Amino acid sequence: MRADVQNLFIGIHMLYCAHEKDLTLTEMLPELENLGYRVAEREVKQELERLTQENFLTAHGDAYSVTGTGIEEFKAIQAKLGVLCTEVLKPVKAAGASG
Repeated sequence: MRADVQNLFIGIHMLYCAHEKDLTLTEMLPELENLGYRVAEREVKQELERLTQENFLTAHGDAYSVTGTGIEEFKAIQAKLGVLCTEVLKPVKAAGASG
């Protein structure tokens, strides 16, 4: 998976996890690895900082919590993912096949 696409997915996972509890770098890194992402600590930190800069998360000490803006963004993402899943999870027709 391309790095830019992976980073978008990581951000979505972080917003989801932030709904459940505050995020920390030390907890997010193994969580993302368990989900199959190949990430370094630096990349996770950068994504946490990006989400904070966009006002989706707020930092307090070593932890990050979701903001109201982050909750609204996640709701919008969920809606788009719902539509996307109905399309992209269908079997793909072979190139040149009609029907």
